[in-house]
Amino acid sequence: MAMNETKWAKHYSSDHEILLVGEGDFSFSVSLANVFGSASNIVATSFDSKVDAMTMKHHPDLRNRKFDRIVYNFPHAGFCGDERNLRVINKHRNLVGGFFENSSHMLRPRGEVHVSHKTTGPFVTWNIEDLASRSSLALVECVGFNISDYPGYQNKRGDGSRSNEPFHLGKCSTFKFILSKKSNCSRQQPHEISSVRGNAGNMISNRRITYYGDSFLEICRWYDDL
Repeated sequence: MAMNETKWAKHYSSDHEILLVGEGDFSFSVSLANVFGSASNIVATSFDSKVDAMTMKHHPDLRNRKFDRIVYNFPHAGFCGDERNLRVINKHRNLVGGFFENSSHMLRPRGEVHVSHKTTGPFVTWNIEDLASRSSLALVECVGFNISDYPGYQNKRGDGSRSNEPFHLGKCSTFKFILSKKSNCSRQQPHEISSVRGNAGNMISNRRITYYGDSFLEICRWYDDL
């Protein structure tokens, strides 16, 4: 076997320069490193390592680096209330929007930003495609996430008294984004939402509805060739 043979762990290659954001117990980075036979192409960060997803482009160890893959598995702003609560939803959206804004400045040519995220219940109302578009990132693929693709990876809550416990994954996917060459809207800050409804029309809050299926407030749509 050639020493420089490219090795793959699902979407990730030993030839990629990879930034992992919000790692809980670093088991995802260890899973990749075990497949690659090395961690030399991986930078793994967590909030405990003083790397904030919303300001990471300014971090002294990252501000001069570019990456082929920037990965945030199951971003979450903390267990601060009912996940259906609009205040909690907007807190999560602010975190993910800040992550996209920072990531968009840290990509190599043809680089990708990956977010693995739940696709059911109140989590779908975060509308991460909208948040990505506000930082000129366009969705190119969405594939089902299967934890068995990453042997040894343990998803952890990462917050509160049960921070070291796993959380139920359920239906979830990896969303892949690239920088859009052109867009029909400029970079914007993620705005708060005032009301939401589930895909099937089930009420998530008791306030006026502004979310119906694929229509979500001000969605930026992409018309360029990616």
